Amino acid sequence: MIDTSGILETINMIKLHNLDIRTVTMAISLRDCMGSDIDVVCDKIYNKITKYAKHLVEYANEFENDYSIPIVNKRISVTPISIIGESCDNPDYVKIAKTLDKAAKAVGVNFVGGFSALVEKGMTKGDELLIESIPEALAQTERLCSSINVASSKAGINMDAVLKMAHIIKKSAWLTKDSDGIGAAKLVVFCNSPGDNPFMAGAFCGYGEPECALNIGVSGPGVVRAAIESLDKDADMSCLANKIKQIAYKITTTGELVGRKLAQRLNVPFGVIDLSLAPTPALGDSVAGIFQAMGLEHAGAHGTTAALAMLNDAVKKGGIMASSYVGGLSGAFIPVSEDAGMIEAASKGYLTFDKLEAMTSVCSVGLDMIAIPGDTEVETIAGIIADEMAIGMINKKTTAVRVIPVAGKKVGDEVVYGGLLGKAPIMAVNNLSSKGFVQRGGRIPAPIHSLNN
Repeated sequence: MIDTSGILETINMIKLHNLDIRTVTMAISLRDCMGSDIDVVCDKIYNKITKYAKHLVEYANEFENDYSIPIVNKRISVTPISIIGESCDNPDYVKIAKTLDKAAKAVGVNFVGGFSALVEKGMTKGDELLIESIPEALAQTERLCSSINVASSKAGINMDAVLKMAHIIKKSAWLTKDSDGIGAAKLVVFCNSPGDNPFMAGAFCGYGEPECALNIGVSGPGVVRAAIESLDKDADMSCLANKIKQIAYKITTTGELVGRKLAQRLNVPFGVIDLSLAPTPALGDSVAGIFQAMGLEHAGAHGTTAALAMLNDAVKKGGIMASSYVGGLSGAFIPVSEDAGMIEAASKGYLTFDKLEAMTSVCSVGLDMIAIPGDTEVETIAGIIADEMAIGMINKKTTAVRVIPVAGKKVGDEVVYGGLLGKAPIMAVNNLSSKGFVQRGGRIPAPIHSLNN
């Protein structure tokens, strides 16, 4: 028997409520590209990426047509480049960055991630060189994304790296000031960064990953909102949670079907499915809209953090029942510039920086795509990063900071990036000095629960 109601429900998810495969990200290990000669290393990197990913966009487009489900982004993630570059006698990380960008253009992907380093416990010479090269690398490329992991629940918080990254964020925004600091929009600072995350700007191919794998990111905030709105207005919280789990199950099943078929066609292993409610500026594709469907007047109202906690948990429970390979971040993103409802809430003052920080204790990532005044002190940015890293470290979760200090802009102004990056109001930050604290350096020790061996 054909389940016509199920078919119609899936069609409506896609056509009416913005269900899509948000990204297919091919993770490629570059560990066999290491060598002493930078030119040889760059040639190996370019050849390997173009070999494995040459059909990624072509086949993804074919599957989009075959299954009638949008595949919005096609991306690549690679081994953290700090590891690859430090094998060279004379490392030139900007040259590697340009090689990655050239390879991404050659195969037609939207972004390439992995211009990264993992420095939660300290920095090697290669890590330091890569970090120092980030502003120039992002200013001279179009599709490159960078991420640095500065903290973990096992190692604590590397405060030297936190302060260094604050300087790097400020410089990245300054070097791309003609584009409203878009360099900083492609740079994220992590705690507990996962090595199989398919979403940018934080994607990289982790050290324990295979030679090549295809990771899928599925998104559907509009689908979840429509499902909640289909319930009676007096439905209790357990009914809400169950409905979200049911929808998450269906979304995950759809995404894994497409992901496995595409991986098979590309002749690479299927990696993970990341079920993250990643919003876009499109009408009806908003996580903030889900809060309103739950009964809050708007994102930022008291109760928003509780609503987000329930949403995140229900999404993960539904996804894990549908697949044994749920990974990445999986949950709900709360980027300001990429969510029409969050943009509105921030513009009207309903959503403050402090409220966003509170919400990050239960969301999938953290302070994401937030534009701040260009004259924000470096030490203030470091304090923002340190606070967010502490939330991740203590709660054993991934947290991240992607803030954009936009040169020449002040609170009340707006920046427009277009596309998935959307637009953002310049949000106020606390101007009390963090200087004496963040300049102490050293490492904030890991919490007691890190001793769980």
